[in-house]
Amino acid sequence: MLTEHSIQLLSTSLQLTRKQILNTIALLEDGATIPFISRYRKEMTNGMDEVQLAELKEQYNKLIELIKRKETILKSITEQEKLTPDLQKRIEECWNATELEDIYLPYKPKKRTRAEIAREKGLEPLAKILMAQHSNQVFTSAKPFITSEVTSEEEALKGARDIIAEWVNESEAARNAVRSNFSHEGVITSKLIKGKEDEAAKYRDYFDASEKLSRISSHRLLAMRRGEAEGFLRVGISGDDDKCMERLLRIFRKSDNESGNQVAEAVEDSFKRLLKPSIENEFATSSKEKADTEAIRVFAENLRQLLLAPPLGQKRVMGIDPGFRSGCKVVCLDAQGNLLHNENIYPHPPVSEHSQAVRKIQKMVEAYDIQAIAIGNGTAGRETEQFIQNIRYDRKVQVFSVSENGASIYSASKIARDEFPEYDVTVRGAVSIGRRLMDPLAELVKIDPKSIGVGQYQHDVDQVKLKKSLDQTVENAVNRVGVNLNTASKHLLTYISGLGPQLAQNIVDFRAENGAFANRAELKKVPKLGAKTFEQCAGFLRIPHGNNPLDNSAVHPESYSIVVKMAKDLNRDIDDLIGKKDIRSSLDLSKYVTAKVGLPTLNDILDELEKPGRDPRSVIKVFEFDQNVKNIKDLKEGMELPGIITNITNFGAFCDVGIKENGLIHISNLSDSFVSNPADVVSLHQHVQVRVLEVDFERKRIQLKLI
Repeated sequence: MLTEHSIQLLSTSLQLTRKQILNTIALLEDGATIPFISRYRKEMTNGMDEVQLAELKEQYNKLIELIKRKETILKSITEQEKLTPDLQKRIEECWNATELEDIYLPYKPKKRTRAEIAREKGLEPLAKILMAQHSNQVFTSAKPFITSEVTSEEEALKGARDIIAEWVNESEAARNAVRSNFSHEGVITSKLIKGKEDEAAKYRDYFDASEKLSRISSHRLLAMRRGEAEGFLRVGISGDDDKCMERLLRIFRKSDNESGNQVAEAVEDSFKRLLKPSIENEFATSSKEKADTEAIRVFAENLRQLLLAPPLGQKRVMGIDPGFRSGCKVVCLDAQGNLLHNENIYPHPPVSEHSQAVRKIQKMVEAYDIQAIAIGNGTAGRETEQFIQNIRYDRKVQVFSVSENGASIYSASKIARDEFPEYDVTVRGAVSIGRRLMDPLAELVKIDPKSIGVGQYQHDVDQVKLKKSLDQTVENAVNRVGVNLNTASKHLLTYISGLGPQLAQNIVDFRAENGAFANRAELKKVPKLGAKTFEQCAGFLRIPHGNNPLDNSAVHPESYSIVVKMAKDLNRDIDDLIGKKDIRSSLDLSKYVTAKVGLPTLNDILDELEKPGRDPRSVIKVFEFDQNVKNIKDLKEGMELPGIITNITNFGAFCDVGIKENGLIHISNLSDSFVSNPADVVSLHQHVQVRVLEVDFERKRIQLKLI
């Protein structure tokens, strides 16, 4: 469907070769997923990563939509019997969506406009006379057009001006002139709506704000739009009206006579009534789309980092959902995350059963062989962490503070009810906290990404685009890590390349009925899991301790024969090649290159044989806050504190220093040198040292500096 010109457009905008574009599109249209293409088709794409593949897919889909739009426009103009060869050629050769709509505008079916009413009254010839700008006697020109429907020369001229105003609005030159002005001079303003001062306090920075549209940051534009949506702010976009009019008059006014004056009046009317509102809406939409794209990008990157946070692994964990009056819900989990025991303790006021709570914790740690304790970081989290750390145990027990964001969403969800139908939300929430420590990825995939708490303005951006981006982020993260085929939940399997909810459920049902999978080949027995799906998913599913050691690696089954040949050439078993670099070092990879398999795949195979099934995530570290800081009143300017990065935005990073309120490390305080992107300096959940710069106790805002 793509023409050579459209392929060239993709090549130029994405800096990709023609071969990369055509091969990738062919793979996508054949049903291949982005994780699969990125991992197992490097020869065809010349090593394109997930980001490049997603961008190509997005741009390709936009081009397809543009092609469909052209077909619709050509059909519409043809039905009007107005399609000329030149017009058809212009439309077919146009690859800019805005330009295409400008071409179509004069032919676009309209509601009954003022210009249309004037045409019905027979005034279009008068409009043409005025537009020629030869007549200096406009009332004389208008007199022949007086009828029972047009009762005066002035009424005739007004109708003619309405027609001219529409011509001006539909002129590509006029629209581009105003667009150019908005692009260079455009300003976005926000004003407080009178009487909303108290309700709109959080939008104080935008009560009387004005910024160049080309320079405004994503978060400020989205904040203005949110304030507008909530009824607190009036937001507008405008160019330089005088310059716009000056440019339009240069285009349309050709004579300094009465006809020219009529045209000038029509141009001014067109600008104020038609052109300006239209272009303003255009820029409001495009600036919002740009802000959305940037906000979604930041959110997706934060989510990626959160999903790939270091796991504790398969350890026996105690999960604690802290609380004051209602107590702390405590659960004990086995190494697979199964719930073994739950009960409440009340170590804090107003109940203050401190000694009893200590004995209960000690007893549970011993009885369930607990190796680590995960404590939610919400209300009473800091106090509970200190309480737990002061207890003496009969073994070494690691204590971790775990983000609670989204835990309440999960605990009240159908997923949680299905997992724990006999337990209430408090038990489910504590289980989620414990499991997040063991494997953040496996637990967080059960929660709507918007509820995880690492985005900003996520409810204000385009929800379809947001979901698409976040789903792709989750899919990429899950497939990068890989999952255990015999223990993964339906929710985790859903994101594996090529599967989805129904096949994930089929795998879980098959596993329950037939027992653990002994090898990847048995996947083909799962109902409705065909050859194409097997190709897409097999490499991302692991089987530890199966009957083929390659099944616990990222080596794809389609490449098993290569490893078998390598082992045979070395006169060894496959097991001998795993983890033994000295044995593999004598291999000449060029012997295994074929038309379909090149050095990228062969090098990936060797990497997997070195450490099969390795987890790409880093190792988790214990973190401790400053014991002297318990609330915002304990903070003083100049203090240096340990902290954890909890969220990253375009304007800086938020940092938890162990109190309820997170502090902001503004982008200007992330480094002594210029920083364009905070994500270049810090990462989510990174342990950092910060200095307190300023504390606003009234607004509960904390300014920090990274040291």
